[in-house]
Amino acid sequence: QVRPRDVKMATNLEDRAAIHDLFTRYCCALDNGEVETVTACFTADAALKSPVIDLKGTDEIRAFAGRFAARRAVGVQFRHMVTNIAVTIDGDRATATAYLLVLISGNDSHRTLPPGRYECDLVKQDETWLFTRRTVFHDHEYTLEGIGNR
Repeated sequence: QVRPRDVKMATNLEDRAAIHDLFTRYCCALDNGEVETVTACFTADAALKSPVIDLKGTDEIRAFAGRFAARRAVGVQFRHMVTNIAVTIDGDRATATAYLLVLISGNDSHRTLPPGRYECDLVKQDETWLFTRRTVFHDHEYTLEGIGNR
């Protein structure tokens, strides 16, 4: 016999797995230059902020992903690595944090951006989790050629 608590826990695990998948899908798509996949990770009115960007809405997020794709097209490879994803779910809304490390390779060298973290708000729309706000914090300042809008 299935108890109500068991059903809630199973749903919660499914939501957590879907949110973890969203983090992975976003990072891999950004690194692979998949502009529309990146854009599809966000709601139409989502906000995306970091030390080098301050974006709002689909068009600005698409342009941002396009700048990553353009850097990749000229031989610059980004690798966004995310760990320690912590999720709090409240119905069709959630918050999530994660540690972030970004490696950048190109021109026979590589560098690492300062370690950081994501802080995110999410919403479940049509059974799909999406970012409504994604803020990136890094441990200290850095520059990132060809990506920022600030």
